[in-house]
Amino acid sequence: MARIRLEHRRTGLVRMMEWYSRRKYGQVLDPGKVALHHRGVLTTMMVMEGSAARWKGLDPTLKALATMVVSAEIGCSWCMDFGFWEYHHQKVDRAKLRDVPQWRDSDVYSDLERAVMSYAVAATATPPAVTDEQVERLLEDLSEADLVELTAQISLENYRSRINASLGLTSQGFKETCELRPA
Repeated sequence: MARIRLEHRRTGLVRMMEWYSRRKYGQVLDPGKVALHHRGVLTTMMVMEGSAARWKGLDPTLKALATMVVSAEIGCSWCMDFGFWEYHHQKVDRAKLRDVPQWRDSDVYSDLERAVMSYAVAATATPPAVTDEQVERLLEDLSEADLVELTAQISLENYRSRINASLGLTSQGFKETCELRPA
């Protein structure tokens, strides 16, 4: 249960944000409702998310796995739920998304995917626990630009997951809409 109110007075900004969110996602996103409490935070989030959406160098599956493993590591059920829905719609293998919480024991991942997830966990640790060996391993398959994008994506998901988990946001049921579809 959210730790702050998700309801707002029906101002023009609130109606516009709700309209956009319903149009794009089918429902109003709880992180948007949280951000509506502070216009500067809402604006920063929207600009940052809009800019990050244009990062296209990194393979979508690697981006998805890094993002999802950060969400799992932090314990953000909202982010896990939404991430599954988002990356499912980007055609990332459903089995890979489903196995993220137990990625170390799953056999659905390649060596590179495991290296990316290990790096994401190390970058999420406080303080960060990334090693030279992890970076060297990633640079065997990724360009330096890809590594920078991967690291920025991990940092962005840390930002999202820490806000959402700290404010008590939980799943909105996005994953269930994916799971109900026939194979």
